[in-house]
Amino acid sequence: MRLPVFVALGAFVVAACNSNAAPPAPSPTAAKAPAPASVDECASTVVPASLGAGAEIYATLCAPCHGKDLQGYAADHAPSLVTPTFLESATDDFLEKSIMTGRPGTSMAAYSKHLGGPLDDAAIDRLVAFIRTGRTASKDLAPIAKGDAAKGKVLYDQSCASCHGDQQRRGEAIHLANYSFLQQASDPFLAHAITHGRPGTKMVAFGNVLSPAQIADVVAYIRSYQTGGADIGQLPAPTGKEPLVINPKGKAPAWKLRDDRYVSVDTVYAAYKAGAKMIIVDARPQSEWMRAHIKGAVSIPHHEPARLADIPKDTWVIAYCACPHHLSGIVVDELRKRGHTKSAVLDEGINDWHRKGYPMVTAPGVKRPTAEPAPSKGLIR
Repeated sequence: MRLPVFVALGAFVVAACNSNAAPPAPSPTAAKAPAPASVDECASTVVPASLGAGAEIYATLCAPCHGKDLQGYAADHAPSLVTPTFLESATDDFLEKSIMTGRPGTSMAAYSKHLGGPLDDAAIDRLVAFIRTGRTASKDLAPIAKGDAAKGKVLYDQSCASCHGDQQRRGEAIHLANYSFLQQASDPFLAHAITHGRPGTKMVAFGNVLSPAQIADVVAYIRSYQTGGADIGQLPAPTGKEPLVINPKGKAPAWKLRDDRYVSVDTVYAAYKAGAKMIIVDARPQSEWMRAHIKGAVSIPHHEPARLADIPKDTWVIAYCACPHHLSGIVVDELRKRGHTKSAVLDEGINDWHRKGYPMVTAPGVKRPTAEPAPSKGLIR
């Protein structure tokens, strides 16, 4: 399995093409970057020639959620990757492991080839180098004292739960109860985020209002979310020869699209249950299909659309992702370019389908996703 981005060499520029988004200024503590190769005509992030491949990997796989400028929040509450207080506390190892294993239950896929994703170890290194170069360097974090989780719960419920959620529901900020996140985030990393916040966002610096002992208590409570978690297994990798059509002898579904593009989870399930003829495409990296997918769905990742050529134009095609519109939207746009007028995005995405108990195929350890937050009216990072 190979992505075209990996054969690209030389200099690249990732265009921010948004007049309101200027390239992030290097921190005084940032490592010195090589001389830039070139600058795009629109507002751009200049990428050194040696990191060109990392830039294109980011543009293909990460920008749909984290934004072209790495500022985050393009989809599914994906956080900023360039906030200085994040970068100074996130080691390269933390970034690498986050990319490798993803965040199950969210739209952050497992991108490592070892888990069925599209990136080998060298590609992940290039991606991390692109995220890091010219920006804030990581620094050593001081250890923290052991806290009291019971005391921390009181503080967390008062000041954190409304944004970060809990084990039953996600918030608009980082889901701190995510088992994979907690495997990779150290206690000093968590304490640093609480102490220094994320400037320019709703995440304030609680070091101004909480003592070090209280911050340690909150960290102890967050760490308690890891208890009872489990590693997630995998299903066999897709062969690329799975049947495309669900209920091939069924009738075409009769539904009306919202905005000529979206069809709801409940509407699709009703047709699915009634035996309607359709094709359901999983637009996520195949590593996510190997964790959990709608029963009968075929894996055609948004970044590897070759199998779309096999889809008949007389059959309804529903694409889904976890964003829930971005990656599936890329697939639907490509289908429509190819003349597939009977194509639509699964409006609420796979996580809502899964939460409602509709037919799924899941690997060992996969649980139903937690409840999603209401749409945000303000920026939370």
